[in-house]
Amino acid sequence: MSEPLVSQLIEQSLCAVMDPEAAMSIVDLGLIYKIEMRGERQAHILMTTTARGCPAAGFLTEAVRHRLLEQGHVDAVDVELTYEPPWNSSMIRV
Repeated sequence: MSEPLVSQLIEQSLCAVMDPEAAMSIVDLGLIYKIEMRGERQAHILMTTTARGCPAAGFLTEAVRHRLLEQGHVDAVDVELTYEPPWNSSMIRV
């Protein structure tokens, strides 16, 4: 499967991961900054949270990892949190 197709499938899968505080998907909130394939079946996800020190950060990174492994499009998932650029409400996709 091509990298762009796998990245698209990954993004679609992540639409099911909901931010527990905002009651929106992390994709719709604009929390996913980058989806990159590193190797044939290893995904690297660069994401943020709505605020530095967000209490849901651990939950969200584990939910991303779990969802992608559950879907079977990848065998390994590396989730990296960043706060550059800082998230703001203009990043919401609605």
